[in-house]
Amino acid sequence: MIRAAYVLMREGVVSAFPADGLPPGPRLAHRVAGLVARRSSRRKARSERLSQALNRLGPSYVKLGQFLSTRPEIVGQAIALELGQLQDKVPPFPQEQAIRSIETTLGRRIDDLYLAFGPPVGAASIAQVHKARVRLPDGSERDVAVKVIRPGVRTRFRRELDAFAFMARVLERVVRSSRRLRPVAVVETLAQSTRIEMDLRLEAAASSEMAENIRDDVGFRVPAIDWERTGRDVLTMEWIDGIKMSDVAGVAAAGHDVNALAVNVVQSFLRHAMRDGFFHADMHQGNLFVAPDGAIVAVDLGIVGRLSAESRRFLAEILYGFIQRDYRRVAEVHFEAGYVPRNQDVLSFAQALRAIGEPIHGQPAETISMGHLLTLLFEVTELFDMHTRPELVLLQKTMVVVEGVARSYDPRFNMWQAAEPVVSDYIRGELGPTAKLAEARDVLEALLRIGRRLPDYATGLEVLGRRMPELIENGLRIDDSSLHELAQDTRLGIRLAHVARWITAISLAVIAFHMLAG
Repeated sequence: MIRAAYVLMREGVVSAFPADGLPPGPRLAHRVAGLVARRSSRRKARSERLSQALNRLGPSYVKLGQFLSTRPEIVGQAIALELGQLQDKVPPFPQEQAIRSIETTLGRRIDDLYLAFGPPVGAASIAQVHKARVRLPDGSERDVAVKVIRPGVRTRFRRELDAFAFMARVLERVVRSSRRLRPVAVVETLAQSTRIEMDLRLEAAASSEMAENIRDDVGFRVPAIDWERTGRDVLTMEWIDGIKMSDVAGVAAAGHDVNALAVNVVQSFLRHAMRDGFFHADMHQGNLFVAPDGAIVAVDLGIVGRLSAESRRFLAEILYGFIQRDYRRVAEVHFEAGYVPRNQDVLSFAQALRAIGEPIHGQPAETISMGHLLTLLFEVTELFDMHTRPELVLLQKTMVVVEGVARSYDPRFNMWQAAEPVVSDYIRGELGPTAKLAEARDVLEALLRIGRRLPDYATGLEVLGRRMPELIENGLRIDDSSLHELAQDTRLGIRLAHVARWITAISLAVIAFHMLAG
């Protein structure tokens, strides 16, 4: 922790923040940090200082910065945007180490796995990528990308995440206002996210699942996975011959329709989130390629998001309510979903939503910033003591990133016009007559399942009715032999649970009988 504080001061991160309004003690610390800072760092932008400091501190700090970019309600919108630009700038580790890791993970020699295995073409804090060549079962050959986990990274992450957890616990204990933001839960979520990222089999599974979801979609795809050459520390997938979407000029020079790409990236993301409930949660330009046929290819599915059917339905109702300017209904949906504590007032919350929604309807659609809208929403959550919803924050963060990608291709991009077809299809499917018929069918099936069990229920009630007088007169008796037989058939915990349930049921039945008799 002391080293982290020193590095942040040395790289000029602390002194880059304004000192206005600070009490005397922190103001003095801010001045000291300015004296400690490197002279060269003072000429850099704050985001660049952050990137340099976090990369110097290590991979878990880089991941912490990237993760906090998804939490503007914690660090503020401005810092979240700066952290969103944070990229891993880590030198590659030796190719020999990568080969040893591959051979250990897959249990085969590198020459048996690949016809050729080249040097690293990209390196990050957790893994690096090599270009290789393989022979397919039909005898043909193709290029592949091989992602290899950095040696020793798990041990380092575990040690540094322990420090984060300690700081979070101290923060919750000392700063009462921080408890609403749940810093301990944030660190736990970060730890779980990095554990998933460092098991490349899970990334391969996420890519495979998305490929199944979008197999009929046009203009968006993910690389095919080579499962034979994939393990915990190694992921082999199709090599993408395309242009990174971060190279806007290169994409345009290749003859692609940049306006169509802007619409495609937004509609694809919304389709995955609302239709499938499963979306790529790290869709920045470095993870998106434009293939020669104009399709968008998404890589690096280490971070994905999921939405339950209920969450998707609530989101659709909230969105539809904003479109219709029915703020009372939007507020009610928030309460029904449990997003707002019950001790808050629905009408007051509707009033706050109106303050957000009405300015949107008065602006040209292409000037509406999703980032600004989310800032207002986070302010409302603080006013009404709404707790963090990780899955919704991840969705919102990804939406902001995707919007940024689209606007880089079309500065006058109309977010609402692009989203309308996808959202309308979802609302018709989930809230229209077809959805109502599907709900009615589900209710009918549930009733039929209950109906099929009614004979069993009737038999049980008949037996209970015959034994009721005896139970009332003599009570419930379980002799030693019965207990011994029960012990032979089940473990102690299950046995006691069954006995407790029977005693409770019979006791309630006796009470009910006495009440009816009285």
